Amino acid sequence: PSPSPSPTRAALTAPEAARALRTWVSTYNAILKKPKWWWQNTRLDALFIEGALHEGVLERNHEDFGRKPGHKPIALTGAPVIYLPRPEKQPSAGDWFIAQATYKDTKGRARPHVLAFFRSPGQVFRLAVATPLHWGRRMPKPLLDADGHVTDMDDDLAAAVAKEYQNFWNHEKKEGASGYRLAKDSFSRKAFPAVYKGLYVRFARHGSIFGFRTVDGGSFLLFALLNNDKSVNQVLSEALLVPKGSRTIQELGANWFS
Repeated sequence: PSPSPSPTRAALTAPEAARALRTWVSTYNAILKKPKWWWQNTRLDALFIEGALHEGVLERNHEDFGRKPGHKPIALTGAPVIYLPRPEKQPSAGDWFIAQATYKDTKGRARPHVLAFFRSPGQVFRLAVATPLHWGRRMPKPLLDADGHVTDMDDDLAAAVAKEYQNFWNHEKKEGASGYRLAKDSFSRKAFPAVYKGLYVRFARHGSIFGFRTVDGGSFLLFALLNNDKSVNQVLSEALLVPKGSRTIQELGANWFS
């Protein structure tokens, strides 16, 4: 949805977004204590949308195949960093923000994660997509306005990059047809050969693209690649950077959930 100022909706502030993150974590941890929480649609819908929702649904597969749940409790370390657009840049459908927060990954190692949340008017914030940052990678500095809000990413670039990732995995067109190419050291290039030998279901689309302009004029992007809702087999979440003037997609973080 395109940005549209709302005269009736109170502007979201960074402190409110930080509180929303902590409230969500508390709710998430409480629901994870419920037996077989993944079978209750109301519990999934209370926490997740888009790629994160598909990950919740995939816990049912884990149970069916005798695997342990992929979701783990979250204990935040330190203060989160909030990336928030100007109120008039929020879409008419609701509000979003990106947060960088440190907590343990699924292997018990503390590391920075980047998460995107969205809420419809009158609703609570729910997680749309999240991924840990790769070791040695950092979030880029955003280009901030005078009030501390992030500025818009390049929407045309964002759409092309998301399509390039989908094309890379689905082999729909020649690599680079979008005008952009995955970096040689990207997670996808390393994971693709092994993953493709298994039960792979083509990605039908990508979720919402969250992001901002970086201080050097590039674009930071965060989104998930999704299967058709009726054939959910895996989710690939990506945190990406395209520097100004570059055609190479640098991967800052990625998470494969299946």
